[in-house]
Amino acid sequence: MRHLGGFLIGLVVTAALLAGGGWAVQQALGNAAATPPDNQKMWIALGAMAAVGLVFGLVVAGRISPMATFVPSLVLLAWTVVYALDVNRAISLIPSAPSVNQIILDAGLGAKTLLTSGVFALLGVALFIPVLMPSRWSRQYDDVDEDYEATPEGSYY
Repeated sequence: MRHLGGFLIGLVVTAALLAGGGWAVQQALGNAAATPPDNQKMWIALGAMAAVGLVFGLVVAGRISPMATFVPSLVLLAWTVVYALDVNRAISLIPSAPSVNQIILDAGLGAKTLLTSGVFALLGVALFIPVLMPSRWSRQYDDVDEDYEATPEGSYY
């Protein structure tokens, strides 16, 4: 049951890295190229990057299921391998149709930037390291079991 919850957390982390990180990077790059730059958009983009970084850090450093880091690492590393083997196929996975919502298009363009610059490979490896720790796969020791007594208090036997 613990690993199922970790799997679901891993899906959320994957979405945060791909969509949130991609959107934030695209907004920051677009704002940097704008004349004059819009400070409000830059602060929003930096706040989104900080939120994605916070989620990333909590999952990597937290004592939760290793599936929470394995799922996003698998997605990021697999997409990076596809990019290394066939650039056009990897880029075709990014939504680019004009009928797609602008926020999703921005997230896709930012994800493309992160993929082509190697940031997804870096994040994928960083997320995979906790999976290799044996202590993450073992069951947590409960302090509740220590307090259990076989005989009730006040018993003569």
